[in-house]
Amino acid sequence: MTISKESDPFYKRLSFNLISISLIATALYIGQDILLPLFFSMLLAALLLPAVKFLQRKKIPKILSVILSLTISLVLVFGVLYFLTTQVLNFLDDSDMIKDKFDGLLHDAQRWVSQNFHVGIRKQNQYIHDTAEKIKTSGPALVGKTFLSLTEIFSYLIFIPIYTFLLLYYKDLIKKFLVDSFKNSSEEHVVTILQECQNVSQHYILGLLIEMTIVFALNAAGFLILGIHYAIFLALVGALLNLIPYVGMLVANVFCMIITMISSPELSDVLWVGIVLMAVQFIDNNFLMPLIVGSKVRINALATIVGVLIGGALCGVPGMFLAIPGVAVLKVIFDRVNGLKAWGTLMGDPSGDKQREKLKDAVH
Repeated sequence: MTISKESDPFYKRLSFNLISISLIATALYIGQDILLPLFFSMLLAALLLPAVKFLQRKKIPKILSVILSLTISLVLVFGVLYFLTTQVLNFLDDSDMIKDKFDGLLHDAQRWVSQNFHVGIRKQNQYIHDTAEKIKTSGPALVGKTFLSLTEIFSYLIFIPIYTFLLLYYKDLIKKFLVDSFKNSSEEHVVTILQECQNVSQHYILGLLIEMTIVFALNAAGFLILGIHYAIFLALVGALLNLIPYVGMLVANVFCMIITMISSPELSDVLWVGIVLMAVQFIDNNFLMPLIVGSKVRINALATIVGVLIGGALCGVPGMFLAIPGVAVLKVIFDRVNGLKAWGTLMGDPSGDKQREKLKDAVH
């Protein structure tokens, strides 16, 4: 599996690499509606593959093993969605009280602005009215974007199970195609790369689910101990947003603190919510992520941040979520392809390997 001969000059190999990157980025940007559900399906298929193999070892037919594994996973996913929906509905039941509280906070904020910046409340209301009129003017475009996002959600719900089923069912055929596509390399070399890519994806998703569960439990415990309103809802939102690297936890902090400020009679609760989220984030970044997820996804912070930003720029929030496993899979390929090993070295995290070893020794 060689991209170019080692004897080729550096500028030629670099040109081929940059052209390949440009073509891949263009394909992702143009075909994201088709490719993103397929990529999510690949991650889900990698996660379900051990279950499918286990059922097949129990003499269950292949197609039934795939259907059974996929059905159980979908039941779990829809169970989480149902739980999230019930929490959101409980939150919306108190919408009138929240609206009154928000109006009171807005009035206090207007008085503070009037006293410190000498902008009258009538003028502030005029600004708010003008902004509302602009929003109404752009309403059709906003509705169109909302409809598009709902359409994307439904397409994910429809295509991901279909793609996952087909990927698991035709796994051997896809593997044979990839082996036959790289005639210049030995079959064992290609199979090794495919196995490592599968292991990286599998461990990343499994580790992410474990990490999300622990973060949710820690958030919920902290909020319940403090007596925060909507503790379970805020803990779940914080855990789900934590799935988005770097940006998600910042959004979770702002969202949870705003909701607490509106719903709680004590402003000190807002500070305590921020402290709980920051403490959980510290534990997650320094212990959970390196030990649970980082043991297989061995990429440095620079490659991670750049990958997340590029994924977000090309494909939005789904691209940000897929960035880390995508970069990790690329590193596996780079490390074993002649002419690309330097890129794999650039993306690696030798200091992270030492830290993970220390964490494992401390745990054991």
